[in-house]
Amino acid sequence: MTAMIARRFVELEQQLEEILASKTHRNSSYTGSSYEHIESDRVLNWGVKVKSLFERLGSETASQLKTFIEAEEYRSFDSEVDRLKRLRAIFLATKEDFEGGYLVSYRNLVQAEVFSNELEQAEELFRNGYATAAAVIAGVVLETTLRDLCSTHELEHGSLNKMNDDLAKIGAYNASQKKRITALAAIRNSAAHGKPEEFTAGDVKGMIDDVERFLATTLQ
Repeated sequence: MTAMIARRFVELEQQLEEILASKTHRNSSYTGSSYEHIESDRVLNWGVKVKSLFERLGSETASQLKTFIEAEEYRSFDSEVDRLKRLRAIFLATKEDFEGGYLVSYRNLVQAEVFSNELEQAEELFRNGYATAAAVIAGVVLETTLRDLCSTHELEHGSLNKMNDDLAKIGAYNASQKKRITALAAIRNSAAHGKPEEFTAGDVKGMIDDVERFLATTLQ
């Protein structure tokens, strides 16, 4: 659970309660009966933000997003309060699942499997004496992981070292991890530029192991 998304859920829940608290009672010009009223533009504004959050969470909230959109549709004799109460139920259920850790990212599961296969390929190359090729593959996995982390934290993509610096600055991981990634980046760069004299076979084995450990803490 990322702090940024968790904070957004809290913000939207607060906005929701503020909208509900703003309801007033009006008399219908047709029936003369009293009904609860909420400004429709406030409901629309809040709904757009919720859908944006659900879309950002990706495939794990696809069904919730679909249900939310369906609940937005007007029904016979609907008031804005009726619509908002339907949307509120869906939003709070999704928030509860998110905070409870029940929204498993299918994308992360697939990506973890892909990366695992690539690292297995790197290990196979290493065992067969192709340390340089193994280092290149491990480096690609590392760089792709950093790029995904930057996307999660709304940081710009860049070189491996720049992304490493930016992620460490916002506390995505500690200084020790940053230092190790800097060392791994150096091995990757040397391998990619065909300079095997700048690293040892032991360096590459350690690189593969370190990238695997990094993935274990990142794609959880």
